[in-house]
Amino acid sequence: MRLSTIASGLLALVSFSEAAKIAKRATLTQVTNFGSNPSGARMYIYVPDRLAANPAIVTAVHYCGGTANAFYTGSPYARLADQHGFIVIYPESPNSGGCWDVSSRATLTRNGGANSNSIANMVTYTISQYNADRNRVFLVGMSSGAMMTNVLAATYPDLFSAATAYAGVPAGCFYTGTVAGWNSTCSQGQSITTQDHWAQTALDMYPGYTGPRPKMLIYHGSADTTIYPQNFNETLKQWAGVFGYTYGSPQQTLSNNPSSQYTKYVYGENLVGVYGTGISHNIPINGAHDLVWFGLTGAGAPSTTSVVPGPTSAVSSSSSAAPAPDPTGCITPRWGQCGGAGFSGCTTCVSPYTCVFSNNWYSQCL
Repeated sequence: MRLSTIASGLLALVSFSEAAKIAKRATLTQVTNFGSNPSGARMYIYVPDRLAANPAIVTAVHYCGGTANAFYTGSPYARLADQHGFIVIYPESPNSGGCWDVSSRATLTRNGGANSNSIANMVTYTISQYNADRNRVFLVGMSSGAMMTNVLAATYPDLFSAATAYAGVPAGCFYTGTVAGWNSTCSQGQSITTQDHWAQTALDMYPGYTGPRPKMLIYHGSADTTIYPQNFNETLKQWAGVFGYTYGSPQQTLSNNPSSQYTKYVYGENLVGVYGTGISHNIPINGAHDLVWFGLTGAGAPSTTSVVPGPTSAVSSSSSAAPAPDPTGCITPRWGQCGGAGFSGCTTCVSPYTCVFSNNWYSQCL
């Protein structure tokens, strides 16, 4: 697993003292009694001194190789909580290397007893403990945390109102059948399929659910050599399919938005992609933009200025544009999933590979 690659250049670990119980004070505090925790994930919480009545909650999920404290000290959310009175939950991975489990069947299943289940229980505990506003619960993650952000949006869509994923992959893309396994096919942007396939992958994580889902803001950089930029496109396909948009036809394409080097692709009120030209895996967190997206500051809707209509063109590691739609047909690449219980995606493998049975849940093009 490329832990050193992911961890390099990211936020530094800073030592901290643990507290025995929750306290309303401006410090990072560990919570050990948040409820069922089958995966052993650790919960830390930041409650500002001036807490708003019925506060909002932001769940901030760290990168591979990170810790709750590293994300607390190196991201802007605690400082923003001081300004706006919301609570920040900082989950911490229990897995070797600090990566989140986004690859096991259990974590990709609602109430499956893995990392996603533990984080959901942290959120429900905080809502109850602080009489938080259930309609203002948000989610943000970076790298492995962004992967978990997409997984949580799929497995617990009723829990979150909006989410931001920095340099992640589609929910289900990292599946290996093992806990916190590494999927090179996905990380290298080789898991390419249709928006319907990706959408169904997300929908199958909470079968039968028809209620509201969190709106999604997806960030990625063109120079990302850890989680390749094609994953930006595949993630947009997934949520475009879930929300009923057409992946290849964003409603608006906004240059230099939210800042220079970035292009914003607005599909509608529920999906926005932001692609950074020349930006590496260590993509800067834009906390102010996140709060606007969450509706905690400014206007909650995407910008409607500087519109450049029309579909987008193909993306490469040095391009600022999102790709054109997939060609017609449905072909699974080498190493991609082609079958399994509940699977409804492409079952035809790219030549010369064939669909090989692994277990009742998974078949793969080999």
